[in-house]
Amino acid sequence: MAIGLAKSNSISPARLAAFEILRRVEEGAYASVLLASREEGLGPLDRALCHELVMGVLRRQLWLDRLIEFYANRKVTEMDPDVRLVLRLGLYQLRFHSRIPPSAAVNESVNLCYFARLRSAGGLVNAVLRRAAREPDVDPAITITNPTEKVAVSTSHPLWLIERWIKAFGREEAESLAHANNEPAPVAFRVVLNRARHDEVSDQLRQAGATLVPSRIAKGAWRVTGARSLLADLVATGKVYLQDEASQLVAAALEVQPGDRVLDLCAAPGSKTSQIADSMQNSSLIVAGDLHRHRLRTVLQTAQLHGLRSILCTVLDGLKSLPFKDKTFDRVLVDAPCSGTGTFRRNPEIRWRISPADIEDLSRRQKQLLVSASHAVKPGGRLVYSTCSLEADENEGVAQTFLENSEGFSSAELLLDKSLLTGSGGARTWPHRDGTDGFFIRAFERKSD
Repeated sequence: MAIGLAKSNSISPARLAAFEILRRVEEGAYASVLLASREEGLGPLDRALCHELVMGVLRRQLWLDRLIEFYANRKVTEMDPDVRLVLRLGLYQLRFHSRIPPSAAVNESVNLCYFARLRSAGGLVNAVLRRAAREPDVDPAITITNPTEKVAVSTSHPLWLIERWIKAFGREEAESLAHANNEPAPVAFRVVLNRARHDEVSDQLRQAGATLVPSRIAKGAWRVTGARSLLADLVATGKVYLQDEASQLVAAALEVQPGDRVLDLCAAPGSKTSQIADSMQNSSLIVAGDLHRHRLRTVLQTAQLHGLRSILCTVLDGLKSLPFKDKTFDRVLVDAPCSGTGTFRRNPEIRWRISPADIEDLSRRQKQLLVSASHAVKPGGRLVYSTCSLEADENEGVAQTFLENSEGFSSAELLLDKSLLTGSGGARTWPHRDGTDGFFIRAFERKSD
């Protein structure tokens, strides 16, 4: 039901913000976008708590719902959605946030009901959370006899997806992957060479107390912990760009050379586009295409911030004939729209939104995008296909279909870390193996005329 929140000093700003964000996520918004939009309105401690509550509740949603049902003795589907959110928040604090006193978690959850105009639910929330505080060792997954359902509940993943992963990767691998999806992703970045030097940035961060670890798999990428304020300043001034290590591998796989003409078919929001332009120091023309004009504005803003003059943005539909002459580009990248199953650590709400039908539809579109993009590749040129999906239907299946139906192309070698290479000629990264987002990369070369 639609409600309006009244402000109160008896509820922390972090909990109010987390509740509002989770309500918006239930309506289809994305948590990462909403969290970023609320940062300026919260102090550092409230900002950190809000982030933990939102991401934690989304990652543990199914497990928390089963816990609610145990303590409340009723199905969560029978509850008002906002009451369910209050209970998820309260239970998450009781079970996963040892620094919050149980009394604070209970009392502020009840107050949240009152100030969210859910006064009639205050008694239920109070009873459920007080019982949970008295019985802290209940595990709703422990009595489940079906081993696959047990994994699904204990890791808070849809049952159909766990079944799919077990079939594709094996039970042990699927379970390790699902558990890893509930851990926070490390912060990774690259230095914007057009704005700063590696030694300058690393010295500044270390002096501010940060710990830096060079990426094992992506040259020039770093993992960082600490010095969040300085890191934010470096991002805001265009000296640093936050980007997962696996994502940074995609540009490397393209192997762009100075003077090359490059097409990035699905460019927005521009992480790989700007990385390519920066690595070439504006010596190569990069055409950034996207279906949506408003998303290309982000690409342009990044280019301006980083001082990149070689990026040309154009609105296009990659599923249709491209507005270029055939065989125009030396390098073409198709970082295709996908299910995002490799990014659950950063976007946990996706796991509750996708379906097998979505994966099937995306696979069909990805095949079309790859064929469309292939027409733009010069003889001897390179075509790279990538996704942040773990699904073979979106990855190996798309690549194999393309090779079987494109006589002018052959598989191209990927000069990436050998531990990432697959037997089918591609490369994969994994959250549980590599500590990165799950990515798939495959390269092709157009045969010379």
